[in-house]
Amino acid sequence: MKAREEILGRVRSALAGAGQARSTERDGHGEALRNYVHTRDLPDRVGLFVERVQNYRATVIRTDPNGVAAAVAKGLLGAGKVVVPLGFNPAWLPSDLDVLSDQPALSADELDSADAVLTSVAVAIAVTGTIVLDHTQGQGRRALSLVPDLHVCVVTADQIVGDVPEAIAALGSSVLSGRPLTWISGPSATVDIELQRVEGVHGPRTLHIVLVESAADGVERYRE
Repeated sequence: MKAREEILGRVRSALAGAGQARSTERDGHGEALRNYVHTRDLPDRVGLFVERVQNYRATVIRTDPNGVAAAVAKGLLGAGKVVVPLGFNPAWLPSDLDVLSDQPALSADELDSADAVLTSVAVAIAVTGTIVLDHTQGQGRRALSLVPDLHVCVVTADQIVGDVPEAIAALGSSVLSGRPLTWISGPSATVDIELQRVEGVHGPRTLHIVLVESAADGVERYRE
């Protein structure tokens, strides 16, 4: 058998098998079902998340629950006025933080004058190194995470899922309620026509993630 005929034979067999699968698996409207991967079995979900986040030039500060405030202080080092949205965990706030409240809502100029914003997240994704905000308690409205130049975000290890389909499932209630979602993969960056990387065009140019892991995992608390 010639190579061409062998290759075409394999293609026909594959297409025939796919056709049979499509003809037997249908949804309630008669449409073909597709088999998507909904979960990822990762040996080190947290470690992969850290690696992918750092690939985006973001900083990860790992700590246990007792060291969150100190880790947040490290992430905010050098920042003056910090926007903290309503509902953010007060136990995570450094004692000497100059908090700028968004109640009532700050103007665009007031947000622009802030040095940083401090938020929590709804979910984080290991494979893509992405954090997602659904702008519920502790996350504030979208503008807060888009205007200040520094974004410090607290992520707990149990909020990290394997891949995007798992994140979509976790965000189901937010989607159904019509809430906006902000997906962040590293600091704001783009590339101009000469392929020069430019940061800070569409949002914060600096992203620090405080990753809170269980003390049982042997994570040493951040200390100044």
